[in-house]
Amino acid sequence: MLKKTNYIRFIVLFISILFISEPSSAASDSSILTGVTTGKRQIINNALQQAKQNAVSDALRVAVQNAFAKVVSKQVLASNLDFFYNQVLSNSSDYIVTYQVLGGIENKGHYLVAVESKVDILKLEKALTDARIINANKDKPVILFFIAEKTPLDLLPKYWWGKNPIPYQSLTEKIIIDKMIQDRFIVTGNDTVRPDPSFYNITFNSIYDVDAAKDLGKKLDVDLIVFGKAASAEATNIMGQEKTFNAQISLEGYNVETGEKVLTSEAQAVAKSDMDREGNIQALFKAASLSAFDLSAKMDVYWTRHLRKEHSFDVTIKGKNFLPRFIALKQEFQQMPGIENMQPKEMGANYAVMQIFYKGNSSQFADAVMLKTFDSFGLEFSDVTDTLVTIMFIEKTAATIVDENSQEKTPLVEKNQNTTE
Repeated sequence: MLKKTNYIRFIVLFISILFISEPSSAASDSSILTGVTTGKRQIINNALQQAKQNAVSDALRVAVQNAFAKVVSKQVLASNLDFFYNQVLSNSSDYIVTYQVLGGIENKGHYLVAVESKVDILKLEKALTDARIINANKDKPVILFFIAEKTPLDLLPKYWWGKNPIPYQSLTEKIIIDKMIQDRFIVTGNDTVRPDPSFYNITFNSIYDVDAAKDLGKKLDVDLIVFGKAASAEATNIMGQEKTFNAQISLEGYNVETGEKVLTSEAQAVAKSDMDREGNIQALFKAASLSAFDLSAKMDVYWTRHLRKEHSFDVTIKGKNFLPRFIALKQEFQQMPGIENMQPKEMGANYAVMQIFYKGNSSQFADAVMLKTFDSFGLEFSDVTDTLVTIMFIEKTAATIVDENSQEKTPLVEKNQNTTE
C-alpha cells in the first residue's frame, strides 16, 4: 500500500511539474534547453544506488535526445542514427550543463526518477557542424581563426599553425570567439586539439602565410577565415605612479570560396598598472573586447550581403514513381522565397535536371529543401557541390509514416530557475 501511495505521489509530482511551471520572467536562452525527463531501471541484486544512477543517466539521455530532435529535422535525424547513438548518446553527459533530481521511487522492482536538466544546445550544434551533418545557423558562416598573439613576456608570437607552433593559450582569441559564438556565428578548429595542417599536406611558409590558411579553411569546409595578430607593449607615457600599456589587434577576413579579402578590423586599447604582466593582459583584454564587437558587426553585414547574392546551379532529381513526386517537389520549390527562377535543362521518364537561381549557395538551398516533408516519400541528398545538387526520392516505410503522425514525445517544461546537481 505504501509503495502504491509513493507511486501515485510520484505521478502527481511529475504532472504538476509539467503543467504548473513557473511563469517566465525573462526571455528564454535559446542556447540552453531546459526540460524534465524520466528514467527507469530495474533493481538487480538489491543494488538500489546503482539502479538510481542508471535511471538518472537514462533520463539525461532522453533530455539530450530531445535537444537533438530540436536542432535537426526528422529526416536529418533518421539519416544520421549511427552518429546520434555512437557519438551523441554515448557521450550525453558532455552536453548536460546541470541537472537536478526532482524525485524518485521504487516500483515493481524498478526505480523511477524525474530529472530536470539543462542541455547545451550550442555545444550540440557545434558537434553536428564539425561532423558536417548540419549548418547549425544557416544565416551565419562557419569561421576558422588564426590569431598570433605576443606580449613583451613572449620571446616569439604564440600560434597553433605552421612550423614549430608555440603552446597556444590566447586571451585575444578566447574573448573574440566567445563573442562570435554568443552572436550565433559558427566557429570551428578551436578545440583543445587543433587541426593539423600536415594531415592535409599543407605547409605554412611563415606564420603569416594567408594562402596556406585559406587552403586549410577549404579542407575544413569553412566559409571564412579570420587571420591576424594581437600584440601588447609597455608605453612611454605614465599615469601617476603607474605604467601604461598599449595593445593593438589587426584582423582580416577572407572568403574561402573566392579567396578575396572581405573585411578588416583594427582595435587599440590602453591599460594602466604597476605590474608588467597584469598591464599587458588588461590592455589585450580591452582591445580584444573592442575587436570582438567590431568584427562581429562587420561579419554580420558582409554575410547578410553575401547571402543575398544570387547563385545558379543544377539540381538533378531522380527516383521511382517519378512524375507525381517531381510535381510535388516542384510545387514546394515555387513557394520557396529564395528561388528567383528555375529552368528545366533535361527531362526523362525517371529523372530531371533543373537550373536553379537561388539567393544563397547550393548548400543553403539543400538545407532549406531538407526541411520540406511529404506524405508518402522522403528526399535523399547524395551530392551537394558548388554547381550541382542531386536529390533522390526515397520510400517511406509504414513505421516512418506512423512515427511522423503520432510520435510520442517526452514532455518538456521551460523554466528560468537555476538548477544544481
